[in-house]
Amino acid sequence: MSTTVVVADDQPMVRAGLRSLLEGEDDVVVVAEAVDGEQALAAVRRHRPDVVLMDIRMPRLDGLAATRQLVAEGSPTRVLVLTTFDLDEYVFDALRAGASGFLLKDATAEELVAAVRTLAAGEAVLAPAVTRRVIEAFGRAPRPDGGLAARLAALSPREVEVLRCLARGSSNAEVAAELFISDATAKTHVSNVLTKLGLRDRVQAVVFAYESGLLTRGS
Repeated sequence: MSTTVVVADDQPMVRAGLRSLLEGEDDVVVVAEAVDGEQALAAVRRHRPDVVLMDIRMPRLDGLAATRQLVAEGSPTRVLVLTTFDLDEYVFDALRAGASGFLLKDATAEELVAAVRTLAAGEAVLAPAVTRRVIEAFGRAPRPDGGLAARLAALSPREVEVLRCLARGSSNAEVAAELFISDATAKTHVSNVLTKLGLRDRVQAVVFAYESGLLTRGS
């Protein structure tokens, strides 16, 4: 079964390049392109793709607003935001908007395809380099949200440890190694943490951990 993708970017050469890279894979199909957020929303509603590659800076409706709208509509399509290091504030906002992954525009073809497949499989993508920038942004953010902190009470001590690991960008295997548990147990704990906190994926766990005050910059 093919992974379906919508490419949203206001630059024709970028769209063409992304389409070419993705369609070089036997199991990936680009079902539509969009030049702005409004077209992206229309394309997602029509085609219901597995993933939408969403540029942030687009006319009429930007990628952040389009992402918020898709999440608000309960769309199953996963949003992979295209970003650059000089747009840290947008990465921060995109996390809150509900994006499930972030890809640097200078990423390799292999990284692009891997990110699309990862999101299509229901996982999240937050590259270590982007994670560091996000953590720095959260370190400059306002004081923790007390309402979110109260929700931590629903987690067991072990689940809190797992959440700490997730917030640092750890994979299931890395969580297992750090906590001396099996990969299967780590996967179960991660699933339980996301379910109890009502989070969609690991990216949202990063947001929750810092906004609730569980972790602070440098912790």
